[in-house]
Amino acid sequence: MLEPFRGRSESHAVSISRVAEPRRSSTGEALSAEILRVHPDEPEPDRIQYVASCIRGGKVVGLPTDTFYGLAVDPVNLRAVESIYEIKTRLKHKPLSLLIANLNQAYQLARDIGTCFDVLAERFWPGPLTVIVRASSRLPLRSTANTGNVALRVPDAAIPRAVVEALGMPITATSANLAGLPECTYANCVRDQIGDRIPLIVDGGPTGRSVPTTIVDLSGADGEWQILREGSIPTHAIALALQQQ
Repeated sequence: MLEPFRGRSESHAVSISRVAEPRRSSTGEALSAEILRVHPDEPEPDRIQYVASCIRGGKVVGLPTDTFYGLAVDPVNLRAVESIYEIKTRLKHKPLSLLIANLNQAYQLARDIGTCFDVLAERFWPGPLTVIVRASSRLPLRSTANTGNVALRVPDAAIPRAVVEALGMPITATSANLAGLPECTYANCVRDQIGDRIPLIVDGGPTGRSVPTTIVDLSGADGEWQILREGSIPTHAIALALQQQ
C-alpha cells in the first residue's frame, strides 16, 4: 500500500540552471559511483533495502528497468527532483515519469481516471507502456513540471518494482543518460556517462529491451487518447485494445 507522502513545501525547490559538476573527494579527486550488483529476477532483499534507503535519503540512483536504465529519486523530494534535471541537463518543462508497483498506486497518484486507463493498464502492465493522466494533489506541482499531469508505468522488471515496494511510494524513471547521448541498456554505460554525478548505480545486468516505452496521453477529455511516442508497443495494439472496451 502506498504510504502517505511526506509533505514538502514548494519553497524547498531549488532553481538550477547549471550543468552538474563531477562529485569530488576532499582532495579534489573525481568520485565514481558505487556499483551494486542485484539479481535481475530475484533481487536480494538487503540490497533492495539499501537502495531504498539511499533514495529515501535524497540520493539519485541509477537502476535498470525493462527498457533502459533510469534515474530514481523520491518524486516528492523537490531537491532530488531538481538534481535530475541538473544531471541530465534536461529541459525543466518536461515532466518526469514515475514507476509504480501496482495499479492501486496509480489510483492514488492520479485523478479523473477513465475507462481507457483501466483497459490499457489491464492489457499492457507490467510492461513498456507509459500512461499520462491528471495528477492528484499528492504530487507537488513541481514534480509534474508544472503541467498538472503525471506519467505512470508498472515496469516488467523485478528490481524497480521491489524498490518501489520497499519504499512504499513511486520512484522517478527518466532515462539515465545525458541529453543528446544514447540511452543505456547496461550499468557500465551509465557509469561512463554520469558515474561521476550520481552516488550509486544498481547493476542488474542488461535490460530486456532496447526500444523505449510507448507513451499514451489520457490527460484530455474523458475518452480521448493520443499516442505521443510509439515504442515497444505498436500503435495498432493500443488502438485495438481501446476499440474492444
